[in-house]
Amino acid sequence: SGVDLIIDRIFSKIREGVYIDLGCNHPIKYNNTYLLHRRGWKGINIDSDSKSIEEFKKLRKKDHNINVLVSSKKNKIKYYFYHERSALNTVDPYLVKKRKAKPKRIINRDTNTLNSIIENSPYKKSKINLLSVDIENHEYEALKNFNFNKYKIDCIIIELINTKNKKIETQNQNLEFILKSKIYKLLIKRKYKLINWVNSDLIFFNKNSKI
Repeated sequence: SGVDLIIDRIFSKIREGVYIDLGCNHPIKYNNTYLLHRRGWKGINIDSDSKSIEEFKKLRKKDHNINVLVSSKKNKIKYYFYHERSALNTVDPYLVKKRKAKPKRIINRDTNTLNSIIENSPYKKSKINLLSVDIENHEYEALKNFNFNKYKIDCIIIELINTKNKKIETQNQNLEFILKSKIYKLLIKRKYKLINWVNSDLIFFNKNSKI
């Protein structure tokens, strides 16, 4: 939907930045960090699908690629599995109920936190420029306990889905829903501002960023 072009322009003067792609799905197709990767950026790619991470390990060998579920704390959680490489795989039972397609199976899986993942990665002392989050209506849970004070990320791209809409189409999006959402309130409180909005993707920028 062009989000990658907006990101590429925002960071056009940074040659070797660091990204975190949570819900990375595919190393190239529909990927928010691929253009940055081509320009020499590196980072952490995280996905719940093992096949997805296998592809990242082949095509982004210099990145830190992890197959794990991310949530607000380390715990066990129900994972609704549709099929490998599916964008429908989720941990949100409400989202599953809304869909006509039903998961093939439900798996109990361990979760990890974004804080822990960064601390145990090669980028624990790096300046993180970009965080992209797309994990099927579990985005708030992944960020609500995140250490924003320690990791002063310049830009956060986050998917926000209005599950009350019958169809997730561009024309069904509305600003009122965004302004009332927990994600918006969380990031505004953490000194971010909403600078762009493309379909279901919100682009927030740190008010204290030097870029």
